[in-house]
Amino acid sequence: MTTRSLVIVSAGLSEPSSTRRLADRLTAATTAALRDLDGRVTTEVIELRAHAHDLTDHLLTGFAGESLQQAKDAIAAADGVIAVTPIFSASYSGLFKTFFDVLDDGAIEGTPVLMGATAGTARHSLALEHALRPLFSYLKAVVAPSAVFAASEDWGADGLGARIDRAGRGFAALVAAHEPTHAADPFADPTPFAQLLRSG
Repeated sequence: MTTRSLVIVSAGLSEPSSTRRLADRLTAATTAALRDLDGRVTTEVIELRAHAHDLTDHLLTGFAGESLQQAKDAIAAADGVIAVTPIFSASYSGLFKTFFDVLDDGAIEGTPVLMGATAGTARHSLALEHALRPLFSYLKAVVAPSAVFAASEDWGADGLGARIDRAGRGFAALVAAHEPTHAADPFADPTPFAQLLRSG
């Protein structure tokens, strides 16, 4: 049985944040759909606010601190990435852009990516298409056709849950079809000893 790894990148600046809330709901929808399709799923969340100083240092020195390097390694090994950012001035946040700027060349090439964004008003909804989608296309990721934008008024309103579920199902299908980027664990699904004895 194949184990798929999801890495979730959340660029929310507050704690708690609506950005992380959207990321968690997209993760839950994707995980449920993947389990129906493909079995096992692992998830890892990268909260960019925890790496803000390391990201600045990386830009200035060209070297990543230990925790930032672990985040970079995790995203490079992921079978799928859920990336969610708040929208400021009609585009992604600077923290979000900086993280993707410091990734190694080809780190997410061919990797399925599900985009999400939050903002105070629906006027920013097109940022997914004119800012995020070109970014991930440039990085040669496989961008899921459906993306989810949540304005302040969307929380608790009809429709958001259905959009999240639809995006999660579509993204799960992309991830399930993606060739794993890491070797399978040979001990993850061992043959029972009794079966080995019978086959002898």
